[in-house]
Amino acid sequence: MDNLGAIFTTTPTLVTWVLIYIVAQRLGELVYANSNTKRLLSEGGKEFGADHYHWFIFLHSAWLAIIFLLVDPQQALNPVLLAMFVGTQILRVWTLASIGRWWTTRIISAPHFDLVKRGPYKFISHPNYLVVVLEIAIVPLLMGLPWVALIFTVLNAILLRHRIGVENLVLDKRG
Repeated sequence: MDNLGAIFTTTPTLVTWVLIYIVAQRLGELVYANSNTKRLLSEGGKEFGADHYHWFIFLHSAWLAIIFLLVDPQQALNPVLLAMFVGTQILRVWTLASIGRWWTTRIISAPHFDLVKRGPYKFISHPNYLVVVLEIAIVPLLMGLPWVALIFTVLNAILLRHRIGVENLVLDKRG
């Protein structure tokens, strides 16, 4: 618990600012996603794969909590890993800008919904999942917590395998 207190009681370090950014970014995404989800459902969309959604919430919350609890706020950040993290955030912004009103953290679909084929979606089917995969590995490595990167990368891969399967089935029907 000393680390968590140090994050908020000492002069903010780069570690602190990165963690604040991640929390703010995730909360902002949830607000945006929930707004889009409500609108898409009101426009005739249907949710698929809701049975596994709570596991993603748990996994991402636990990932962030463990990092907060274990990170040394004075940890020097590797510039290459920091640059990789910034790159993932650029890809995240490009992905969200490209999918726009269709982006949610849930799988919402309807036959009359558009299929996005612009931005990173021209090159990869699920660019946001790529961002998350990279982020779940890079952030703990950046914070000097390689075992957190390993464990959460494996757990995330297990969940994503199921989710991408569900999402691909849904998208194939709209194809």
